[in-house]
Amino acid sequence: MTPNVLVAYASKHGTTREVAESIAGTLREFSRLAVQIEDAALVHDISRYDLVVVGGGLYMGKWHADARHLLQRHRHELAGKRLAVFAMGPDSLEESKVAESRKQLERALAATPELEPIAVVIFGGALTPETWRFPFNRLPAFDARDWDAVHGWAEEIAAKLTPVAA
Repeated sequence: MTPNVLVAYASKHGTTREVAESIAGTLREFSRLAVQIEDAALVHDISRYDLVVVGGGLYMGKWHADARHLLQRHRHELAGKRLAVFAMGPDSLEESKVAESRKQLERALAATPELEPIAVVIFGGALTPETWRFPFNRLPAFDARDWDAVHGWAEEIAAKLTPVAA
C-alpha cells in the first residue's frame, strides 16, 4: 500500500509554500508517494496520513503561528504518526545563523513534547522586500534557500517510508 503524506506549510509571503511544493514534488517523484499539500491553517483532519510534514517560516524569533497551532491542534493524533518538521529563516547558511534558527524551532517544538519528529531541518529563508510592509520593505532582498538540500531532505524522509529495493 502506498503511504499517504501531508505536506502542510505556514507561509506569510509564499517562500515557505514554494519549499513545501518542492518537498511534495520530490516525495512524489522519488518514491511515488501519495502526497497532498495544504496550508497549515486549513488542515482539519490528518487521520488518513502516514506521514505529516509541517513547515513554517521563522519570523522575529518565532516559528509561524499556523505551524505551531497545527501541531497543538493535532498533537494527540500526531503522537502516533511519523512527523517531519522544517523551518525557514536565516538570510544565509552561515553556521551561527542556522544554529540560532534551530534554537528558535526547538523552542517551538518544546511546546508539544509528546511529538518526536523523524526529521527536523532548517533551510535558508528568502525575502522579497516588496511583499512586506514598512520597515521590512526597506531590507535588502535575499534568497538563501538551498534547493539541493531541500530535495535531499525530502528523499531522506521518503527513504524512511519506503523499503529499499534489493
